[in-house]
Amino acid sequence: YHSCIGFNHQYRVQQLSEIFSNMSDETENAAIEVNHGLLKELEDMGFSMARAAWALHHSGNSSLEAAVNWIIDHENDSQFEKMPLVEFNIEIESPNPSDDTAETSHARGKELLEQARKLREEQETIREREREKERIRAGKEMMETKRIAEETERKRNIALTKAEKDEEKKAREKIMLKVNADKLERKRRLGLPTETESASTSNPVSPLDPKRIVMSSPSVVSKAEEMRECLRSLRRNHKDEDPRITRRVFETLLTIVRNVAKKPDEERYRRTRLTNRLFHERIGRYKEGIEFMELCGFKREEGSEFLSLSKRDSDINRLRDAAFLLNSASTNPFFGLLSTEAERP
Repeated sequence: YHSCIGFNHQYRVQQLSEIFSNMSDETENAAIEVNHGLLKELEDMGFSMARAAWALHHSGNSSLEAAVNWIIDHENDSQFEKMPLVEFNIEIESPNPSDDTAETSHARGKELLEQARKLREEQETIREREREKERIRAGKEMMETKRIAEETERKRNIALTKAEKDEEKKAREKIMLKVNADKLERKRRLGLPTETESASTSNPVSPLDPKRIVMSSPSVVSKAEEMRECLRSLRRNHKDEDPRITRRVFETLLTIVRNVAKKPDEERYRRTRLTNRLFHERIGRYKEGIEFMELCGFKREEGSEFLSLSKRDSDINRLRDAAFLLNSASTNPFFGLLSTEAERP
């Protein structure tokens, strides 16, 4: 008997909790007002009552066309499958309800759906055309930017090549002047006639008087010219050493510069330990080698023994100029023989 009373009590409590739960859900979800006539027409067209109610609510119960357009725009939204709380307000009812049959309403619904889809397709076509125009415009701008960059690079290479050729030509002419002067000096020492002295002085290379060879330095020296003069100083200051040693310095610097230019994101190419034995033997023991790396953008890390190039200081154009000059210094036997400092007594 007592167990039956307890069971009935628990069953009653469960019923009361479900009732209160349903009441709380209803109070949380406010009812939406819809046009009963339009709702019925949408159902006759084949739409579910839930989607039809949501469509009328969000379109303001204005018209069937607006509701159908809303349904098409939200046909993939599953959240509108749940039936909302609906409240029919006679103030928004249609004054002249339609007397169409179910077949007529269904046909009308198909027609409205087709019109809405066509309108959306036309709008999408227009947007796609605008996007295509934007892609074409961006592509043209990118190609123009690339063309300008390539043209700038081509002009820079032409200028550097011309400077190298001019320097080589002047170096050859200077050597010829020295050779002619040595010939005259040997003839004087041997007591040979020097009647050809006037002819030798009228040699085509005579206008290059050593006093006139001195090159006037520009008021503003570019980074490329600073790097060129640094490499000249390296060859001049160590001209008595084996030429293969200075060429090895140029080749090692060229390897470092090329690695940074090709793979700027790899830190191992942008960071060098100054106390490394191989680095010190090939570059570190030459102050011009360290100066050249600093001209390329490398900086000494404060409180450490590393020489590093940050991404912010990495200039691809400067690295290309450095690689061009290093390649010329390695292959041109006259590199560094003619410079402003070399002409000073």
